[in-house]
Amino acid sequence: MLEVTGVSRSFGGVYAVRDVSLSVADGEVCGVIGPNGAGKSTLFNLITGHLAAEHGRISFLGHRVERLAAHRRARLGMSIVFQAARVFRGMTVRENVMVGLHGRTRAGFVSAALRLPRHRRDEREIAAEASRALDRVGLAEWADRPADLLPIGQQRALQLARALCARPRLLLLDEPASGLRGNERERLAALIEELRASGLTILLIEHDVAFVTRLADRVVVLDLGQVIADGTPAEVRADPLVLAAYLGQAS
Repeated sequence: MLEVTGVSRSFGGVYAVRDVSLSVADGEVCGVIGPNGAGKSTLFNLITGHLAAEHGRISFLGHRVERLAAHRRARLGMSIVFQAARVFRGMTVRENVMVGLHGRTRAGFVSAALRLPRHRRDEREIAAEASRALDRVGLAEWADRPADLLPIGQQRALQLARALCARPRLLLLDEPASGLRGNERERLAALIEELRASGLTILLIEHDVAFVTRLADRVVVLDLGQVIADGTPAEVRADPLVLAAYLGQAS
């Protein structure tokens, strides 16, 4: 589904990502781990189109996308949950999720401005779909509350619900467990396992080794902007380079 080949990006002459290659198969959960400064977030932004690659190729569903803007990659089926929780203040939790659905509405500006029947029908449909997404991530009881009052764990779940409303082929999660407490991490892990069981393809970028190796089918390890290991969780945990570069630091 996703093929990254020889991708590089530098800042001020220093490479954040250098000659990185990885692939993600249909229905797979692929984890990307590495110590702080390894290049994980830069790689994430290169894949999603929020940064431009200086070298290399990125293919998604057979399409070359490295020169496409982020919104065009999203239309092909990429959905993103960023590390920083982002909510629209002054709107309810359900309305925040509905934002992710307005790209699929059929009514135009005039219909919306005049609140014509087609617009009202669209609004009912996307409100119902947003409610189903909130139920899926365990936020149904929060639907009518102000989104900015949600704890950080629930804000992450809201972002995930919004991403799922786009009906993605590939879901990209950037450090989703960062800052979460134990019970919140367990709920997130259970949800990712449920999404994997449904057949959704997931690229999970995370600092927490245990969290990733519990969930991923395959793990790619970055260090100093380069891939140093690529294999099953068991293979990666036993790799001497990984132990030296990352796991040893965590112990």
